[in-house]
Amino acid sequence: MFSSELREKAEQLVGRYPVGRSALLPLLHLVQSQDGYLSDDGIAECAELLGLTKAEVAGVATFYTMYKRAPLGRHLISVCTNFSCKVRGAQDVYDRLSAKLGVGHNGTTEDGTFTLEHAECLGNCEGAPVVTVDYYNYECMTPSGAEDLLDRVADGDVPPPTRGISSPGIRMVSHRLAGLGPHPDEPSDRGHALGFATGTDGGAPPPATSEVGPQAEVQVVTSEFAGEREQERAEAQRQVRTAGQDPDEVEAEGGPDAREFPTRDPDAATGEGSGPAADDDAGEDGT
Repeated sequence: MFSSELREKAEQLVGRYPVGRSALLPLLHLVQSQDGYLSDDGIAECAELLGLTKAEVAGVATFYTMYKRAPLGRHLISVCTNFSCKVRGAQDVYDRLSAKLGVGHNGTTEDGTFTLEHAECLGNCEGAPVVTVDYYNYECMTPSGAEDLLDRVADGDVPPPTRGISSPGIRMVSHRLAGLGPHPDEPSDRGHALGFATGTDGGAPPPATSEVGPQAEVQVVTSEFAGEREQERAEAQRQVRTAGQDPDEVEAEGGPDAREFPTRDPDAATGEGSGPAADDDAGEDGT
């Protein structure tokens, strides 16, 4: 059952929506933040709050893969094994982690540290193969790189993901997914309780205004990431010149929908000199 504190938060979530049942998805995340999974009691309480039947709530809970009906470990490790990741070596990554942890799909280690799962498309094909820790992405993983990632997570030294913040654990992430900001026990001052995501949460900062009201003048806020992107583009152009080509011509040939220049060495993040990406590079130059 909800604690008195979570009951208050649940009622606040319901109050955000003109139609109470619209709060069901964040409420389910709230249950997971407390219980680590969707318990029967949690489902019953959501149903009572929203005037739904337990069968209706359970039907939603079993439709979305982010809601779990069995207790999770402290961290949920998801390996995307959909097409793009599969052809880039995701199955090898999954098999290595499964052997290391001694569990299969939806299995939880005996010490309760990790739950491992196959994941359907995580929508990050350009970073394939992708592994997530509590839904934070780590791109271009290799089997040994994924093992190193788990070792650091187990030691409490969670490395920064490709985007966003280092995960504090699946329960605290569920609290954020409920729309309630960081958990009170989360060792971080990023974001605002009961507020909105900020630039430091990985989201775009809101525009600043010089005054309040419909006549307010919007001041464009330049994201700190914009400068990094320009640096990457300049580096890509330098590499193209070094290869004896004109960057403007290369961009013109690609057209407006062309992908950006590939400038990052995916193995650099893991410290490896081999892997699916390296193999592809070797194939392209014929060596």
